[in-house]
Amino acid sequence: MRSLHTTRRLVLLAYSMCVATTPAAARQIAPSSDAWTSVEAALGRKGAVQPGGVFKVAFPRGDLQVSVGGVTLKPAFALGGWVAFKDVANGTAMVMGDLVLTEDEVAPVMTALQAGGVEQTALHNHVLGESPRIMYMHIAGHGAPSAIARTIHDALAQSKTPLGPLPLPAAPTAAELDTAGITAALGRGGKLNGVVYQVSIPRAEQITEMGHVVPPSMGVATAINFQPTGGGKAAITGDLVLRASEVNPVIRALRAHGILVSALHSHMLDEEPRLLFMHFWANDDAVTLARGLRAALDETKSGK
Repeated sequence: MRSLHTTRRLVLLAYSMCVATTPAAARQIAPSSDAWTSVEAALGRKGAVQPGGVFKVAFPRGDLQVSVGGVTLKPAFALGGWVAFKDVANGTAMVMGDLVLTEDEVAPVMTALQAGGVEQTALHNHVLGESPRIMYMHIAGHGAPSAIARTIHDALAQSKTPLGPLPLPAAPTAAELDTAGITAALGRGGKLNGVVYQVSIPRAEQITEMGHVVPPSMGVATAINFQPTGGGKAAITGDLVLRASEVNPVIRALRAHGILVSALHSHMLDEEPRLLFMHFWANDDAVTLARGLRAALDETKSGK
C-alpha cells in the first residue's frame, strides 16, 4: 500500500507540473475570501491573512500553566500553536502548522490527523526542563482547505486545546521591556503581543516545497521572543532557521553569550534548500541577550 508521504509527493509533483504550464497571470489569482471563510467555519475561529497570501489561524495553549526555571510561559512566548494555509492551484491549499500538545495528547491527535490525511513532519521538544512536559507536532497537508481544516479541528478536539473563538488579545505594553534597546541591539524591530516582544526575521533566500514557494509566515522565518521577568531581564526563546553550514557557528555564538541551545532538528520534509531549526533559551538582561542573538544572526544568511 502506498504511504501517505509517497502519495503527497506524487500529488505535489502533479501540482508543480500544472503550475509550470499555467500562464503566470493566471497563477497570481488569489483565492476568494469564501475559501478562507470556509476554513474559519471548519476550525471554529477567525484567522488573518499574512504576507505572501498565507491565511493563518492561531491555537495558543492558554489553558496550560507551563514553567521553565521558575518562569511561567506566556502562550505568545512559547505555547503558540498555529496552522497556515496557502492556495497553490485550483482551490487546493498547502497547509503547515505547529501544534502544542501535552505528552498524553500526542497519540490521539496524531491518529486523528492521519485518519484525515494530514501528515506529521516532526515531533519534538522546543525547550528543556519545562513542567509539565510539552511536545510540538509539526503538520502538513495538501488538498481542499476546508476538509483539511475539519481534520485539524477534529484532531485538536482529542486534546484540551481551547477551541472556538479566541479571547480578546491583551493590550500591548512595553513597560517591562526596553524594546528600543532590544531593537538597536538586534538590528531588527519587532512587535508586542501583550507583554511578549516578538521579532520575525526571514531567510534571505527563497524557500520552496515541491516547486511551491513557502512564505516566511508559514514557519520558515527565524522567531525570537522576549518575555519580561523583572528588573530589565527577559526570558528568550524561539527558533533560528539555518542552513547546515550555519549550525555550528551559530551554536558557538550563542554559547559565547550564555544562551542555551535547547533543540536542533528539522520541521519539514521536502523543503529546498534544506533547513534546520535551532531553539534556544536564556533568562538575563534583555538587551545583553539581544546582543548575543545578533551575534548568532550575523552567522546566518538572514534578511535585514
